[in-house]
Amino acid sequence: MVRTQIYLTQHEREGLAKLTKTTGMKLSELIRKAVNRLIDQSSVANREAVLKNAAGIWKNRDDLPDFTLTRSDWDRSAK
Repeated sequence: MVRTQIYLTQHEREGLAKLTKTTGMKLSELIRKAVNRLIDQSSVANREAVLKNAAGIWKNRDDLPDFTLTRSDWDRSAK
């Protein structure tokens, strides 16, 4: 682990102090848990943004095969 120093507002520090008492976790554990949650949420949000931006990028292409026909060849229920 890497030691990191941070500044907290009084409100943040008091809130964390209450959480340490109710959860039994150390302050450093709570902060690491919060940081990991933020990283995970950011990764999901970034992935969703990339997918949203990619949606429909081929909709105006006329050089692609008919995917409905191609898909029907693969679909077992259509036979």
